[in-house]
Amino acid sequence: MSQIPKNLLIIQAHPDDAEAWCAGTLALLAERGWKITIATMTAGGMGSFTMNERDTVRVRQEEAAAAAAELNADYYCFNRRDGYLFDSEAIRIEVVTLIRRVNAGVVITHPPFDYHNDHRITHDIVDAAIMVSSLPNIPSDEGPLPRTPVFYHEMPMNLTDFLGNPVPEPHFFINITGSPMVKKMKMLTHHKSQQDLMRQMMGMDDFFGEMKRFNAELGKMVGVEHAECYWQHLGGGFPRESVIQDELTEFIKHRI
Repeated sequence: MSQIPKNLLIIQAHPDDAEAWCAGTLALLAERGWKITIATMTAGGMGSFTMNERDTVRVRQEEAAAAAAELNADYYCFNRRDGYLFDSEAIRIEVVTLIRRVNAGVVITHPPFDYHNDHRITHDIVDAAIMVSSLPNIPSDEGPLPRTPVFYHEMPMNLTDFLGNPVPEPHFFINITGSPMVKKMKMLTHHKSQQDLMRQMMGMDDFFGEMKRFNAELGKMVGVEHAECYWQHLGGGFPRESVIQDELTEFIKHRI
């Protein structure tokens, strides 16, 4: 693990995704000296019933940057159009370039079975980019990494896939009870534009409260107050070091 840089890059489809699914874990790692970079494929420009796309993009980028600042994290947007995200050679190269630029030791993204199409496409792009991030022939402005980053997937909403079926058992849970949960909620509340959206679009009267209740449900599965959960990408060609698990040993939980 000493050879793996303590730089974590989390790549999501939209602003507020990192906060909803991972912020407690990010807070724990930031407290331990990890440099966090939060990137989104889109600025979430479709995510409003009251603003046009241009204004929504501006507001949501401001919200995302403010949330990232709670961890002294950097925020980066690939500026693809919300709801119209496609895999392509160009976006894969851009993602490789960012992975290299931040010297990522660990990368987190959506799981391949996520409920949202933009999330699943983000997964595919990130998966492909990580795999080639150490190869010298990639046409990137940044030089290759010395080794492939360790790769993780966060949880999907309600632990169900795009058909509503239960997802595979998470590899591990992280106890975010206490200050990590407080930090998570503080980061989420920067995304004020999404409260009304989620109320009209998904019937969530209290988007932030729903996220907290979901973390409480995960916590019950492992005997703590609040938790997040993850899968590690362990397929051929990817590192198998348990970096997050080793860094946060005392917070790691498994289903009771």
